[in-house]
Amino acid sequence: MYIGVDCGTQSTKVVVVDVDAGRILGEASRPHILREEANGRREQNPADWLAAFRGAFADAVESAGINTQAIRAIGVSGQQHGLVALDAAGEPVHPAKLWCDTETANHNSVLVEKLGGEEGCLDKLGLVLQTGYTASKLAWLRETHPEAYHRIDSLLLPHDYLNFWLTGERVTEAGDASGTGYFDTHTRRWREDVLAEIAPELDPARVLPRLIEPHAPVGRVRPALARELGLANGVVVSSGGGDNMLGAIGTGNITPGLVTLSLGTSGTVCAYSDAPVIADSAMVANFCSSSGGWLPLICTMNVTSATTRVRELLGLDLTTFNERLAAAPIGAEGVTVLPFFNGERVPALPLATGSFLGLTSVNTTQANLCRAVVESATFGLRYGLELFGDLAKGASQIRLIGGGAKNPVWRQMIADITDTTVICPAVTDAAALGAALQAAWCERYPNASLEGLCTRLVQLDEGSRADPEPERVAAYEQAYTRYRQALTDHYY
Repeated sequence: MYIGVDCGTQSTKVVVVDVDAGRILGEASRPHILREEANGRREQNPADWLAAFRGAFADAVESAGINTQAIRAIGVSGQQHGLVALDAAGEPVHPAKLWCDTETANHNSVLVEKLGGEEGCLDKLGLVLQTGYTASKLAWLRETHPEAYHRIDSLLLPHDYLNFWLTGERVTEAGDASGTGYFDTHTRRWREDVLAEIAPELDPARVLPRLIEPHAPVGRVRPALARELGLANGVVVSSGGGDNMLGAIGTGNITPGLVTLSLGTSGTVCAYSDAPVIADSAMVANFCSSSGGWLPLICTMNVTSATTRVRELLGLDLTTFNERLAAAPIGAEGVTVLPFFNGERVPALPLATGSFLGLTSVNTTQANLCRAVVESATFGLRYGLELFGDLAKGASQIRLIGGGAKNPVWRQMIADITDTTVICPAVTDAAALGAALQAAWCERYPNASLEGLCTRLVQLDEGSRADPEPERVAAYEQAYTRYRQALTDHYY
C-alpha cells in the first residue's frame, strides 16, 4: 500500500493506492483557510497543513479499510512557490506566502532588473522570474519583516515542509525547486549568486535544502510520528514535488505527446519534454519535471477561484450554477469577463483586476454571467496553450484534471475552444495519485519503472471524453477573438 498526499490551496487530499492490484482503495480531504487581503496578500499557516494531513490521512485509511502497518511509502505533492521560512527550531518565522500572492509584484520587477532583464533571467535560471515565484516573497520578507528574516535557518517549499515534518530532513528535488527563482532549470542546480542578490545575509549552504533525484527517498517517517499515525517503522518518504509535476505523473504525462490541463483554483497547462525548452514567450516556464525530464508550463491564476467568486456573488449553489452555465448560449450573448480577481500571471498582469464587459439591460442575466466567467477562464488557458507553439501542436489529446474537470459542460467547452479531444483520468485529483505513484517508484527503484507504474494505474475515464464539434469550434472562435480584443483594449 502507498499513500499519496496533495497539499493544495484549498485542501489537503490523501489517497491510498494498492499498486499490485492497480486500485485506489480510499481517499479523503480536509480544507485549509486562505488568508486574503486587498493588497494581494495570500497566506496560510503551515500548521493548518499538518492538521489537514492528519485528518485526511485518518479518513482515507478508514475508507480504504486497511491496516496502516501495510503502508510502505508516502509521496507528497504541494502547491508550488510558497515560501516556508523556518527558524533554527524548525518553526515558521512568518505565515507561508502562497503562489497566488501578488503583494510582491514590485519586488519581482526589481529582481528581474537586477538579473539583467528577461535575457539575464533566461541565462541564469532558464526561465523568467514571475510574481508568485518564491524569490520575490523572500525579498519582501527581508524588506518588510527584518526581525523574522534574520531568524531564517531554512528556506523550504510547502511540499518540502511536509517532508521535513515527516522525516526531519531538509530536502527538495528539481521539479518544485524550479519555481523558486534561484534555481537553474538547465543544470538542475541552485544559483547561489542569484540568492545572494535576493538575500545577501543568508548562507546558501545553511538555508537551502539538499537536492536529490526524483527517484530518491527523502528519508523515513520519524519514529514518534510513525507511532502516532499507526505506521510500521521505516516507512519511506519519496522526493515528492510540486502539484503540477505530480499532477503530470498522475495523468501519465511523462513522455512527449500529451498535454495536461488543470482546472483547479488556478489553471495550468503543461507538456513533457526530454530536454530543456526555450520558448518564444517568457511566460512559458521551463520547469523541470519530477520524473527526470522537463515540464514546460504556463499558469493562470483565476480558474475555479474566479467561477466560485461569481457563483457566491450570485448566491448560487454548485448545481444551480451549472444549470445556469448550461442554459446560456456560446458567447454569453456578448458578455466578456476579464476574471483577474487575483491579478494574473499569464498574461503577465500581476496587478490586474476583474472586469465584466459588454453588459446591457438585455444580456445581464445570471446564466450569461455564469457562462461568461467559465468561458473567459478557459480562454485564458487557450491563450497560454498557444504560447507553447510546436510543443502543443503535436499533442494527441488533453488530459483534464482538477475540480472543474468533473463538469461535463466545461469539458466540452475546452474541447471546442482548443479544437482538441479532451479526456479525464479516472482519478481527477491527479497530484495525489502522482505522489503515490512516485512513492511506489522510489520505494521499489530500480526494480520498477515510473512509466510502467503509470501504464498500470493511470486509467482514463472514457465516459468523460469530449471531442470538438466544428460548429461550436467556430462559435467559440468568435467569442475568443472578442476576449483577446478586450485584453488588448484594457492592458496593451
